[in-house]
Amino acid sequence: MLFSQQWESSWEDALARAKAEKKNILLVFSGSDWCIPCIKMEKAVWSSSTFDAYAKSSLVTYRADFPKRKKNKLPESLQNEHNGLAEKYNPNGYFPWVVVLSPAQTPLDYFAYEKIPVAAYIKKLEKL
Repeated sequence: MLFSQQWESSWEDALARAKAEKKNILLVFSGSDWCIPCIKMEKAVWSSSTFDAYAKSSLVTYRADFPKRKKNKLPESLQNEHNGLAEKYNPNGYFPWVVVLSPAQTPLDYFAYEKIPVAAYIKKLEKL
C-alpha cells in the first residue's frame, strides 16, 4: 500500500526544503532490494498512514538507497550522491540506518532497525 509521503528526489531539494520550512531531515539509508530489515521497516513504518501524516507535518524525508540488483541500479549521479552521504553519515555501512539532521545538517540522532510500532517510532522522533 502506497501513501503520499514525499521522499525528496535529491539531497539538494531536501536541504532547501528543510531550511525553508525549518524542519528536521529524516535521512534513511536502505538496501531496498536485498536488506530484509530495510524492507520490513518500509512496510511497518515508512509506508504507514500514521507515519505519513506525521512526516508531512514535521519532517523532510530523503532515502539514500543502495540496491544491488542490476534492474534496480541507480543513475550514476544519484549513486554518487548516496555514496557521499554514506561517507559522511553512515561510514560503518549499517542498513537500515536512519539519521535525523537539523536543517543545518547537524546530526541529532541515529537509529538502527527496531521492531517497534509506528507510534513508538514517532515518539522517538518527537523527542528530538
